[in-house]
Amino acid sequence: MPKYGYKAVNSAGHAFSGVLEGATDRQVAEQLKQQGLWVTKLVNHDKSILHRDLSLSIGGGPKVKLEPFTVFCRQLAVMYRAGIRLVDAVGMLSEHAPSKPFRSVLADIAEQLSDGKQFSAAAASHPSVFSPIFINMTKAGEMSGTLDEMLERLAVYYEKENKTKKKVQSALVYPAIMSVVTVAVVIFMMIFVVPRYVQTFRDMGIELPLSTRIVIAASDFVSGYWYIVLASLFLPKLITAMIRRTDGGGTRLDYIKLKVPVFGKLWHKQALARFSRTFGSLFAAGVPIMESLTLVSQVVANEAIGSVINRVKDGVMKGDTLSEPLRRSKLFPPMLVQMMTVGEQTGALDGMLNKIADFYEDDVDAMADRLKSLLEPIMILIIAGIVGVIVLAVMTPTFKLMQEM
Repeated sequence: MPKYGYKAVNSAGHAFSGVLEGATDRQVAEQLKQQGLWVTKLVNHDKSILHRDLSLSIGGGPKVKLEPFTVFCRQLAVMYRAGIRLVDAVGMLSEHAPSKPFRSVLADIAEQLSDGKQFSAAAASHPSVFSPIFINMTKAGEMSGTLDEMLERLAVYYEKENKTKKKVQSALVYPAIMSVVTVAVVIFMMIFVVPRYVQTFRDMGIELPLSTRIVIAASDFVSGYWYIVLASLFLPKLITAMIRRTDGGGTRLDYIKLKVPVFGKLWHKQALARFSRTFGSLFAAGVPIMESLTLVSQVVANEAIGSVINRVKDGVMKGDTLSEPLRRSKLFPPMLVQMMTVGEQTGALDGMLNKIADFYEDDVDAMADRLKSLLEPIMILIIAGIVGVIVLAVMTPTFKLMQEM
């Protein structure tokens, strides 16, 4: 049996560590629990360092990318609907999972199902892989006897989410890469190219124009204080993290993010698509509306929109309609609010939310394609402009010297 190195604490908070043998990490954790110890870290010593899986850790766990998880949802839905027992389907999928952490998780789920545990409860034991949306929808399917339908809904939900996410990423990747290239080119020129010309000019005693003096000053700064330049690249992220720690800081930052030219609209539409798709899926699954709104406020990944959804939840508790608090917010377009109102009045809110989600997902696709075609020439012009200014500033004294000769 494999050996597992563990770190654990007892009820008094004292730390313990050691090595135990067990068939699975779950079995080792149970052994330690019987000894009054709670696992904080568990490592399979039989695996190499490069392929080590951290199966249990406080606040962590194995991570699975959205794309393979989407494939898993679709395959599980198809197999279960075809009449294959859930435990057998999960067991077969665990053998073909694309990553070792995911294989380990699915194998553990299959083992728990064999022990008589419900699928939603087994999935809840791996929160780093299975989201609260997945757990709540499968739980609702188990209670209503429509687990096959819930699995189909989850497959569609994650496929749509994956498609939209990839579209947004594809629109952002190009400017991100070009920005890195621009910074690298400028730093290279400032450290290795400009100083060589500067030394020549100084030896010849040429009077330098203002533009050249500015570039030389910048080159001297970058060469002498390169570590400050590198540190400044991480400064915005540090400042953002500090602001998010303040009360209401995250909400203000996310509101500003939605107002950023061009990209703000893309992020806004993505959040609205995610809100509509998630809420529609949870509502159709029969998840209690208050719990659904709580989950949706977390899923939209924008605290400004999440705060509006929390106001919706507060309003519903007081007897308001879902659409009324959204109507008072500037972050939800009138069209979305009107369609939700019609959905509430006709009793077809889930269908209306799915139509809204389809609209915004298509809009995100089209906008991402437009951005990619628009940003490519713009970024090339920006790089050419920055490099051109540096080259011109360096070459101007040379032209002046040639004229004097």
